[in-house]
Order: sequence, then structure tokens, then C-alpha cells
Amino acid sequence: MRKKVTVVGAGNVGANCALRIADKELADVVLVDIAEGIPQGKGLDILQSGPVQGYDVSITGSNDYEATAGSDIVVITAGFPRKPGMTRDELLMANYEIVKSAAENAVKYSPNAIFILVTNPLDVMCWAAWKVSGLPKNRVIGMAGVLDTARFKTFLGQALQVSVENISALVLGGHGDTMVPITRLTNVSGIPLSELLDAETINAIVTRTQNGGAEIVEHLKTGSAYYAPSAATVEMVESILKDKKKVLPCAALLEGEYGLNGIFFGVPVKLGAGGIEKIYEVQLTDEEKAAMAKSAASVQEMVDVLKQKAQ
Repeated sequence: MRKKVTVVGAGNVGANCALRIADKELADVVLVDIAEGIPQGKGLDILQSGPVQGYDVSITGSNDYEATAGSDIVVITAGFPRKPGMTRDELLMANYEIVKSAAENAVKYSPNAIFILVTNPLDVMCWAAWKVSGLPKNRVIGMAGVLDTARFKTFLGQALQVSVENISALVLGGHGDTMVPITRLTNVSGIPLSELLDAETINAIVTRTQNGGAEIVEHLKTGSAYYAPSAATVEMVESILKDKKKVLPCAALLEGEYGLNGIFFGVPVKLGAGGIEKIYEVQLTDEEKAAMAKSAASVQEMVDVLKQKAQ
């Protein structure tokens, strides 16, 4: 029997997640959206790619959660996208209501599922879904670090004119402009980044990475990124469904790790059939610790706002 993945939100991110899951034949997919006809139409369209692409998985669309029953993974992408000049923080309350409803409905039909959050502001939406669903912390995971690291690798690959596959990098912290690319641990086939690029160039790439989402929003005008976010999400889905145990930077609930408590924050984790099977604590320099503390404070501030307004 094939695995089953529910994708909440049939917009650009959600539909691309469904398409990539189908292309990799990872699972049957149920697309859920409140917009009547949209998940059904997109699901049918993706399904009809099967004979050409060579996959036999089932793709269905629905406006209610009954069709999602027994899902192994629930991916929540639903929410308002950022508009030019809009911060992730401004999305907070509007997207909280969407994520709250999605988590409540999804967990009712799939109490054993692992939840992957994609909706922004990411770290806070993870906290909201965890609180609402009542799931254990290992089964609520945020997709941010995989995407941020992919952007960092992309810009480094362009600067160095080398294959992105040879670049090993790590981006930690909150998903926003306070994220922390750990340049000290970045290398190209084992060669330290500091031996390949000067500090000024590295710093410019770090800044571009931190503003990677905003750069795309500025180009698109009426939406935000979706190809790379869906690719990053499906890498996580694949590691869980295949029990690959990949070590990826994801938003996880911290309970003392990195000196933080009670917030979801981007750190390296082992992703397997049990969801988050291990959190890795990287030894950081004082400068890196300070950057992480600044990022954590930004996340904590939004969590506090949410706690206050959602009473």
C-alpha cells in the first residue's frame, strides 16, 4: 500500500509540492483547499501528467478533510503570500487563523501524521500548529533551513562557478532576514569557503541569502517564491517517507538546545520515519551565538504577540 500525503493549500507552493511528490512516486496525494474546484482541477491536471511522466500515484483534490484520513504526512502551505514591502511579521495573525483551522482539521483525520509547515511567518506558524494539534514535538517540523541553505548554495555556486552539488553549507536560525548562514562551516568539496572567496564577497552573499525571499517578491510583485520552497519541502517528505535519515536544517521545537526554550528555530535535525529523530547542537563561536540570539529574539517576539492576540 502506497504512502499518503496531504497538501493543504492548492496554490503555487502546494500544487508544486503535489507535482514533485508525484514525479518522485513518493506517495498518493490529496490536495485540500477552501477554493471550490481549484484543488480538484489541479489534482486532475497533475494526475493526467502520469502517463507522460511515468508515475501511477493517485492525485485527488478536495474542499474538506475527510479525504485526507490516514495521511502519513500533512504539508501545510495554505496562507497569504507576502506582497512587496510586506514583512513576514505582518502576515502573522491572518495566517495564524488559516494554520489553526488546517491543523485542527488535519489532525482529526490523521492523528498519527507528521506535520510539515511551510506557511509564513514560518517559525511562529510551527509553534501554532504544534499547540493546536497537540502532536509531540518530533512530528511538527518547519521547512525553512533547507530553502535558505539552497539559496545560499546557489549564490555561492554562481560566485565560484562550481557545481552546487559540491557545496556543503548550513543556514540556521529563524526564517527571515535574521537567519544565520554559518560561513565558517561552509566548504566546496572540503575546501573552506574562506580560502575561495574574500570576506567582502562572502558577506554580500550572506546578505543576499538573508533577503532571498524578498528579492523574489520584488520581481513577482503579486506573489512569493514557490519552485524552490516546494523542492525543499519534498526533500523533507522524501527523507521521512523513505526513512533516509537525512541531516537537514529545519525548524524544530527547542527545549534547552542552543540555550533556547519553547520556540521553533532552524537547527540541523535528522529526518526519518519518526519525524525529527535527533537535534544536532553545533559548537558555535561567540559571534555566531550572538547572531543566533538576535534571530531567536525576533522569533520569540512574534510568538509573544501571537500568544497575546490569540487569547
